[in-house]
Amino acid sequence: MNAPDRFELFVLPDGVKKLTITPDTKIPNAATFRIEKEDHTLANMLRMQLLEDPKVLFAGYKMPHPLDHYFILKVQTTPDTNPAHVLGNAVTELIQNVGSMKNKFEMDLIRARSDASKVDNGEGEDLSSHQVDMDF
Repeated sequence: MNAPDRFELFVLPDGVKKLTITPDTKIPNAATFRIEKEDHTLANMLRMQLLEDPKVLFAGYKMPHPLDHYFILKVQTTPDTNPAHVLGNAVTELIQNVGSMKNKFEMDLIRARSDASKVDNGEGEDLSSHQVDMDF
């Protein structure tokens, strides 16, 4: 088959850094980040998180080619901060958001299982059409 091995999607080769930062010489307070072995999922989450920061003037990404497993993220900030700092903040906030979402999901799952066990024991209502509450 002509497809690359699956491990090439996520295993970094020796000597390759996960993140490479290149300051932009033409635009003030801007940088280009090359993030290896990631795809649109992380790229879009980072872009959206960066755009929520009022100190970020521009955030965008591109995937140069579908067979190349990296993306390029461009960030421009206000003069009072730098792109590396806001990217670090965005990553920290994303980790907190994902942790919060995981905890809420697990709590709702526990609640749904508890309600289902009550139905099995004849104590509660039928939850065959029960939806899990995922308000964030």
